[in-house]
Order: sequence, then C-alpha cells, then structure tokens
Amino acid sequence: MTTSKQKLELTWIGKDKRPRLEPRIFLEDKSLSYQFSPTAADRDNAANTAFNDNLLIHGDNLLALKSLEQQYAGKVKCIFIDPPYNTGSAFTHYDDGLEHSMWLSLMRDRLELLRTLMTSDGSIWIAIDDNESHYLKVLCDEVFGRGNFIGNVVWQKRTSPDNRLRLGNAQDHILVYGLSPDTHKLFNQLDISEARRSAFKNPDNDPRGPWASTDCTAQAGHATASQFYTLTTPGGRVIELPQDLCWRYTKKRMEEEISEGRIWFGKDGKGVPRKKTYLSEVEGQNAWSWWTNAEVGHNQEAKKEIKTIFQGVDTFDTPKPERLIQRVIRIATNPGDLVLDSFAGSGTTGAVAHKMGRRWIMVELGEHCHTHIVPRLKKVIDGEDQGGISKAVNWQGGGGFRYLRLAPSLLKKDDWGNWVINKEYNAEMLAEAMCKHMGFTYAPSQTQFWNHGYSTETDHIYVTTGSLAYDQLKRISEEVGSDRTLLICCKAFMAEGADFPNLTLKKIPKVILNKCEWDHDDYSFTLNVLPEEQDEEWADDDSEE
Repeated sequence: MTTSKQKLELTWIGKDKRPRLEPRIFLEDKSLSYQFSPTAADRDNAANTAFNDNLLIHGDNLLALKSLEQQYAGKVKCIFIDPPYNTGSAFTHYDDGLEHSMWLSLMRDRLELLRTLMTSDGSIWIAIDDNESHYLKVLCDEVFGRGNFIGNVVWQKRTSPDNRLRLGNAQDHILVYGLSPDTHKLFNQLDISEARRSAFKNPDNDPRGPWASTDCTAQAGHATASQFYTLTTPGGRVIELPQDLCWRYTKKRMEEEISEGRIWFGKDGKGVPRKKTYLSEVEGQNAWSWWTNAEVGHNQEAKKEIKTIFQGVDTFDTPKPERLIQRVIRIATNPGDLVLDSFAGSGTTGAVAHKMGRRWIMVELGEHCHTHIVPRLKKVIDGEDQGGISKAVNWQGGGGFRYLRLAPSLLKKDDWGNWVINKEYNAEMLAEAMCKHMGFTYAPSQTQFWNHGYSTETDHIYVTTGSLAYDQLKRISEEVGSDRTLLICCKAFMAEGADFPNLTLKKIPKVILNKCEWDHDDYSFTLNVLPEEQDEEWADDDSEE
C-alpha cells in the first residue's frame, strides 16, 4: 500500500530542471535615465517625486526578477505581463512536445519569482491567447494555488471577424490570480458607465433624485419565517408569494422601507414591490470578466497609438491599447502603488502606470528597451504624449525613471579553468554583489571602512579583494566591538591561532562558488537543462581559513 499523496498537475519535458539563478546587481546608465525638470509650480506634483522608484531594466527578465527579489519581495501590488503567446514562431527548430515544454518552463520559472514579489493583497494579470491559455491556467493553479484564481477576463481584441477562419478568433484572455481567495474583495470599482447611468430614472419625482430598482423577492431556500408574509400594496392589491419565493426583508423592515419611500409599486401603486437604489448612493460598479473593445480598446487602436508615438520607426505587431492596461491598473491598484511588467515590449504598462500616478518597474531584453521604450517614456514625462489615456486622466507630464542594466556575472573562469572575480567588477560593485549574495543590505558607511552593509542592526559585512594580516584583523575586531558582529569576505587572511569572536572570515570566491550558475546571461527561450555541475576549483593561495 502506497502512502504517497497523489495530486493533479501538469507535466512536461524538463519540468524537474530548475535554473540556479545568480542575483545580479544593477548598473545605472545615466545617459538613458530621465527626469522631468519641474518649474516651481510643478514641484508638488506627486509624479515628480517618483524618479528613483520607477525602473526600466534592460536584460534577461528571469535574471532581473531574481535580482529584484531581495529588495522588492512582497512589495509589488499589481503585475501585468504579456508574455510570448507560443504561436510556434519562437521555437521553429523544435518538435511540438519540446516546444511546449520550453514555453512552460519559461513561464513557470518566471511566475514563481513574480509570486515572491507580490504584496499579500496584490494580483497578477497575464495576457494570453487560446493557443496556451488552458495550459497556462493549470500551470498558474500550481504556482499560485487553485483557490487563488480570481477570474478569466475575456478581452474582445478585434472589431470584426478574422475572415481567414470559419470560426474566427475574437478574443484574448487575461488570467487573474492573487495570493489569497479574498484578494478580489479589495479591487476598486469602475466608474459608472453611461449605459448604467442612463438606467436611473425618477418617474415619481423622488426628492433623492434618479433611481433604479431591483426585485424585492428572493429564493426561499435559506429564508427565515419572518420573510414569509402577505403584503398589501398602497393601491390595495394583496400579494401572496408562491412557496419557492419569500420577501427579501422581514415584514417590519419592509414597512420601514415603504414608509421612507424606498419601495416602488408602479404608477398605480399595485405593482410588485421593487427596491430603489439611488444614483447618488452608487459609488461605482463592479467589473465583470467580459471586456468589450468599445470599453477598453482593440488591436487596431493599439497599433495606431504606437504608430503615433514611433513615427517612421518599426513598431510592434501585437501591442495592447492603453485603455486595456488602464482598466487593469484602475481595478488592482491605488495611486502610489507599485506596478511591474517583466515583458515590457513597447512599454505600454509603464506609460499608463506613469500617467495614472503609480510607481512602476519594467524589464525588457530586446534592444527596443532603449530604442523604443526610452523615447516613449520621455514623451510621457515631458507631457508630449497626449494620445492613449492622456486626455482621460488629464496628463500634463512629470516624474522620471532610472535606466538599469544587469551587471555581468560576478565570477568567470580564468585561462586555467578556475573561477575568479570578474575583472569588470570594481571594489564598489564587488561589495554590493557580495552583500546581495550573502543576504545583506548594501549600505556602505562613510566613516567605517569595514562596514559595507548590514543584515541586522548589529550584524555587518566587509568586502575586500585584499589579503588581511593578523594585525589588520585585530584592528577591525577592536573597532567592531563586542556588541556587533562582522562577516569579512576577502581574498585571503592570516589568522591562524587567533580568536576574534565578533568576526566571521570567508574567502572569495570560495564562499559563493556553489550558490548559483555563473556566467549564464540568457534564460530567454531555453529548455531548463542545467549546465554541467560547477567544479570545485577556485583561485586560492596557501592561507589558512
């Protein structure tokens, strides 16, 4: 008899293989970062204070997400991604089974990291088409939990049928997940649509203004005895309900509602009672999962937006309209919340989030990160972009962003096959990278040369490529003191027989060699078959540890 607990799951080639990601540091390219230069009248604009919070990251998005993890875990309120739809064009040299496996591995690894970045009340919205939507739903059930599925938004992306097909595709899907089953309860309502607003009338000249009505009856299955009674209308009609129905309110409550004029019995006072809901009392309306192109835009609208922004420049085949992203952000966030898109494409998510007063992070591997997204965001920040949702939100410009690149791998092999510190790393980069690898916050002290960061208020780290002699360690130990501890990461040290209880000594690169895969820069369209195990060799000397 087996005791193993079986579970429903999606399987594919290479599912058990997982990359061991190197958490890289980020390097800012200040020539591509951009900030609005406010006048005195503009300085109070909230968008102008968000310069350091908005990040455009150029690099492999799996490595970028891993690199964001330490600082941003649990801080992203809304994630919107428009990943590759796996229509076959990205994997032309693989058979169908391997193709789907590569795509599923690509998505699984990224979704797991995205999950760690979400706030406890955050949500993720994933755009996808019919080709992989059902596989993705099962995959997301595994990653986020089936009980945390919020809904499948169906977006009407076309304005007319696809004439190439007898059953033309009209929609894309947006799968929505949270980290708890109650996430949706915190979603914001939408503004009342004109169609719904027009349903509010005032045929009885009620002083409380226009109203719409709803039925006062309910199914009898869970009713109490107080909800079964005979009702006489103001016009004298006696109403007895069938056995399978009851009144929504108790008799006492119904009499109170009638006396306050909140029940409508028709113009003659003999109709079935209906409960009034006043337009002045309605704050908004709940969204549902069918989003028409009249409400949130369509493919052609999106292409026109992109062509207007990038005049005379090659654009994207399948961008999303700004109105579509606006609705997602409106429902899932409040001003000042953090929005992330790790498949940035043409930068629509960041542009819309910026116009709506949200902070944002975008990641993009392609060269269009700086050839397309940067120019687009500059136009947004300067207020020159008046397309998309700009007029609807009265966007006038402001704010800024930092353009970051992923640093190269910290370790590389030398000519003898030993892992050594990458020569592109200077002392500052090395200290920051070691802080990230060892779980410390990088915060170099201006007064204590040995203090590059901290894990707690009393636990610090010092990183150096030098070899530390006994006298140097003794001096550092004395400065650290008995009420603090210090992790020292260095090339070598001579401390044989010494007793420094407040110091922990580790050699670079030995201390980090087996933490992850080194010198692996691209996890874009690859099946997760890991490289050969990293060997145990490193450049070292004869110093004792």
